[in-house]
Parts: sequence; structure tokens; C-alpha cells
Amino acid sequence: MANPPGGSRPTPHAAAPSDATDAERAAGALLLCRAEPDEVAHVARLLRRPLVLCPAGEPGPGGAARWSALVPEDKPWLHGGEPVDRVLTGWATALAVGASWPVLALWWDHERAGLVLCSGFRRPVGYEWAADGTPLGEDEAMRTFVLRLGLAPVLDLQELGPLTREDPESDARARLRGVLAVLARAGLRLPAGLLPGEPADRLRSVAAVVPGNRLLSWSGWRDAVRGEIDAVEHGALGPWLRGPGARFLAGAQCAVGLPLLAYGLRRRDHGWSCAGTLLVAHGLSALAYDRMRAGRGWG
Repeated sequence: MANPPGGSRPTPHAAAPSDATDAERAAGALLLCRAEPDEVAHVARLLRRPLVLCPAGEPGPGGAARWSALVPEDKPWLHGGEPVDRVLTGWATALAVGASWPVLALWWDHERAGLVLCSGFRRPVGYEWAADGTPLGEDEAMRTFVLRLGLAPVLDLQELGPLTREDPESDARARLRGVLAVLARAGLRLPAGLLPGEPADRLRSVAAVVPGNRLLSWSGWRDAVRGEIDAVEHGALGPWLRGPGARFLAGAQCAVGLPLLAYGLRRRDHGWSCAGTLLVAHGLSALAYDRMRAGRGWG
């Protein structure tokens, strides 16, 4: 799990250059968002990474899927000096602070696999397994996982319980698939072939042919802020953008986001840079809201 500024964590599984081929073959990641694809698209573009967005859930009242999956188009964990778990934790954290829905990151490499759940400004909760399935996390993490995702506190927790115990017949990737089986009761429906344990290249190929997929790419701050306003206006923070709380919210987000962005750039930590970027974007969105709605244009 990623650490806040000032913290550190050993990364014993970081691959040496000579191991790059093995790491590339073994590592992969998925981001699962409990929201419709249109909602996810507005926020995910602010990561400024190429991602394939796919519907991944049962349809809601409006016909759109209530879960979405994000598949990385590239592999920054091979070139940025950070292992896949830290990269994905940073992305999930950045998405969650800019949204009203939770984000679940699933990751795996040749030594370990795990999950990280991010929700708003709350501390991320994660669980890991060694490649052979040996549990490396704490049971309390699964209880928090159930509560934050709104799962059944008794039935679903009982189903997740065996995933935290020794089982020589179940490796790390089988455990991740066990988590997905529980989430299926909450409406998650991953497209065929989009499964934990598959190499990143395979996931990208599968995502490219999923009906309703779209490639998300950075299109500049003007479109990003415009889309962010549309997303936030109709979400939980909408009232703050339409009343006297707008400037307060914008100031608070910029005050938190700018130091995070500076920290991420200084440490070359893409996750914290993304989180800072998203917070600053939210602040700018609030400041630009009145101007846009008054019809004064964008430049």
C-alpha cells in the first residue's frame, strides 16, 4: 500500500533490469470502479495515463453498467522505478479523492498479488498474498473492505474469510478471483478474459474488443476541467458548486492538492502527483463554474 508523504516502505519485489522480461510477463493490474462508465471517464482522464475503460457490471436503472473496469495501456511499473502495487495504489487514491464512489485496485507480479480499496479521503485498505497464496495481510482489512463496499456484513465476510487463511491448493491469483466471486453478488460482471493473473498485454488485448469500451487519453486542461464540472455538478458535491461554499471548497482542494503535487513531482512519485493533480483540478473546476455557466466561454 502506498504511504503518505514522509513514510517509506520496502519494495523487495522490485525487478532488477535483468529481470525485466520476467516482470513484464508476470505483472498486471486492473482498476474496478463502482460507477457507470460515463462517471468514471471524467475523472480517469485526469490521471493523464492511457487507459481502456470497459463496462463491468449489471445495468442500472438507466441501462448503463454500475461497475466499470480500467485497464492500463502501458506499464509504468517497468520504467518508473515503482512496483506495480505502488503505481496502482497511487492511481486508485487519485481517482477516489475525485469521486463519490470507491475504487478497487487489483495487482499482481511474479512474487505477490493483492488488492487496495480507496474511498474518498479515507486511508486506503489493502490485502496481499505471496505468489503461492500465503496470506500477508490482516483480517481487519477484509472487514473494512466489506463495510466500505457496502457488502453483506455477515454472508460476504464469511465468504472472504477463507481467502485470509492458509490453503496450499489456492495461489495468490486464485485468491483474487475469489474476491471477484464475492463482488459478483454486488453486481460486478467482468468481461470474459479480463481476469487477475493475466499478463498486462493480454488484458489490454481483451479490453480492446469489449463492447462499449473506450480509450481514455489526456486532452488538455480545458476539456478536463469542463468534464470535471459536469461530473461533479451532478454528484454529491454539486450543491457546493452552486452556492457560497464553492470558493471554500475550491480553496481547500487547492490547498491540499498543491503540496501533494509538489511532493509527487519532487519524489517522482506518479501516484501522489495524480492525487494532487485531481485535487487541483477540482478546485479549478469550482472556480471556473460560475464563469462557464454565465456563458463567458473558456478563452
